[in-house]
Amino acid sequence: MDLIIVFLTILQSVAVALGVGSSTLAIVNFFVAIEDGTIDKIERKMMGVVYVMLRVAMVLIFTATVALTAIQYFQFGVVHFTPFVIGLWILIIVLFANAFLMTKHIMPSSVGPALQAASWYTMSVLVALFSLGLNQFSLIEFTFGYIVAVLLALLIVNSVIALLKRREEV
Repeated sequence: MDLIIVFLTILQSVAVALGVGSSTLAIVNFFVAIEDGTIDKIERKMMGVVYVMLRVAMVLIFTATVALTAIQYFQFGVVHFTPFVIGLWILIIVLFANAFLMTKHIMPSSVGPALQAASWYTMSVLVALFSLGLNQFSLIEFTFGYIVAVLLALLIVNSVIALLKRREEV
């Protein structure tokens, strides 16, 4: 059982790393693509590849987290559902909901990319804190940190978009 937990934990960490990297590339590609006001065929193709990698990361993180959650639940019961675990599941749900809404063009581009980045980066911070044994926070503290991350990402992403649009007009 310990070997399975080690494997799943490594898979989860790799998935988070892949997600953070792909998310970063997705936003950078988005900035480059909109800089001239149009997303051409090559830019769309490159963005599509990055989005596939994001989906792979999402499936891996979901699979690993479901398995780890199930194993830990059967070993420890509801006590396993700590703010860390609940926070991780909140982030996974937000990532999937945001990806679906962005794919259906329901989520505005002024929110979706920032929410995606904030969720992946928050997840990476959570995993890093857990590996350091710093996971004794409340759900309120997690929520506050996540809201701050989302607001910061919204500020950065929308500021860059505004700057690029302003440069385009000049």
